[in-house]
Amino acid sequence: MKNSLDHLPAGKRRELEFVVEVLQHAFANVLATRQSRVLKAGRILKIILFGSYARGDWVEDAVGRYFSDYDLLIVVSDERLTDVLEFWEPAEQRLLAELSAGQQLRTPVNFIVHSLADLNEQLSRGRYFFVDIVRDGIALMETPGHPFVQPQPLAPATALEEAREFFETGIAGADRRSEVARFDIARGFSNEAAFDLHQTAEQLYSTLLLSMTLYTPKSHNLVRLRRLAEPLDTRLTEVWPSETKFQRRAFELLRAAYVKARYSRHFKISADELAWIQERVSALQGLVREICEARITSLDSALANSE
Repeated sequence: MKNSLDHLPAGKRRELEFVVEVLQHAFANVLATRQSRVLKAGRILKIILFGSYARGDWVEDAVGRYFSDYDLLIVVSDERLTDVLEFWEPAEQRLLAELSAGQQLRTPVNFIVHSLADLNEQLSRGRYFFVDIVRDGIALMETPGHPFVQPQPLAPATALEEAREFFETGIAGADRRSEVARFDIARGFSNEAAFDLHQTAEQLYSTLLLSMTLYTPKSHNLVRLRRLAEPLDTRLTEVWPSETKFQRRAFELLRAAYVKARYSRHFKISADELAWIQERVSALQGLVREICEARITSLDSALANSE
């Protein structure tokens, strides 16, 4: 595991130092409210930077309105501490507030939380996503005495079997959700259609991540899923254009639909916005199918060559 941020500009290094402070402080405040001595004794064992800022290929494209996020893996001492809503919502809200203020943080932050026991299990099973983080990630904070196990190779037959199962199950689920959305639109059920299009997109991103990396976070956040999926194939960045106000608003409506389309009487979406979202989800559907099928073909070839 690397621990140097020398490849990053000084401003980025200061931001990451601030992010680590926010995460630690917010987590400590949440634990202070717990009655369980076991939970009160919980700790953050590691905070690891991965993704584009760890690799050095981050993007800040003001013209195309695409900016890389800081991707962080937070490793905790107890599996119960990985519940995002219970233990990490204050940290997420604080980081969003700091990003909006633009004083100490100007780069979006996405983080995932796993226990050390789970991480070591994933490494021992050769899960690509976590193996890559351990190989290429940068430790921003580490508590001594809590090492990762040595990552093990994943058998080609296992890789193929799991990727194929994730794809076939996931794409079938996305196809069903897409059909429900079409029914909603035909009947004029706009809010229901928005929710089902959200679920279709979520299923597609999760299918892609599982087929390609054997991992997807437990999240309904389309922005988070996009940020993890898009580096896997640059064509994915073209699915949601954001040149116009209409395009940005339509995606924001889709993002918010998981909660607001069901529970907010103020949620409104037009026929034009629904039609555009449906067209873009259909494009995502075709692209995910193409990428995953190519991945399975590649794994099939690798297995044949290994025998």
